[in-house]
Amino acid sequence: MSLRGRVVLITGASSGIGALTAKLLAERGAIPVLTARSRDKLMQLSGVIRGEHAFYEMDVTSAEQVASVVSEVHARYGKIDILLNNAGYGEFMAFLEAPLGHFQEMMDVNYMGTVRCTHAVLPYMLQAGGGHIVNVASMAGKMATAKSTGYAATKHAVLGFTNALRRELRGSGVFVSAVNPGPIDTPFFVRADPGGTYVRNVRKYILSPDRVASAIVSVMERRKQELDLPWAAGVGAKFAQVFPRAFDAVFGKFLNKK
Repeated sequence: MSLRGRVVLITGASSGIGALTAKLLAERGAIPVLTARSRDKLMQLSGVIRGEHAFYEMDVTSAEQVASVVSEVHARYGKIDILLNNAGYGEFMAFLEAPLGHFQEMMDVNYMGTVRCTHAVLPYMLQAGGGHIVNVASMAGKMATAKSTGYAATKHAVLGFTNALRRELRGSGVFVSAVNPGPIDTPFFVRADPGGTYVRNVRKYILSPDRVASAIVSVMERRKQELDLPWAAGVGAKFAQVFPRAFDAVFGKFLNKK
């Protein structure tokens, strides 16, 4: 599917994968609509994006703000063709060292943020008879690892939501996709791994941001239901689901890198 002229609403667009994806979409003739909490970062990004685009300050934890921005975008363009739910963050710590707020806040952004944005955009897509919702989940949503109980739970929730919604919307003209990347070389780890231990341990496996952004755009063009990055991790996830005990025996120590 050509992306030319398609209005793409992106959450978490001020940096990292969201920002790179916005640039690629603009290069393909799409109209990226950038949203994030930091207006200053959005303005900086807007200055380097070629072609038509827009940006709005939006916090995905605020249902009122999400509804207001989505309404403004639809009033401006008359449509929202694609929603990219990309906003999210992670914090790696042992379960008993994590306060309850650690779990509540991450779930509010990573999972409920996805739900809020989808809930606001979907009626417009159904009214138009088509659209595409792309949720950035994670391989952590398929293969949970030590010291990521909070983060992994949010991504399991995103995947469960994505799969259920896809089945619910079958035949409606609205497609639903999940992109599940492994670790990516982005500012995500500034908060998730401030000591740098995890990054050092998995350095040779870390994905380049350009590769992931390109993959997200490809999912939009091909309307692919799900994409695991890298492919080997996707194979490992399937093995873990079918043979969990054998998987833990063989790979359990390898996955404990935090």
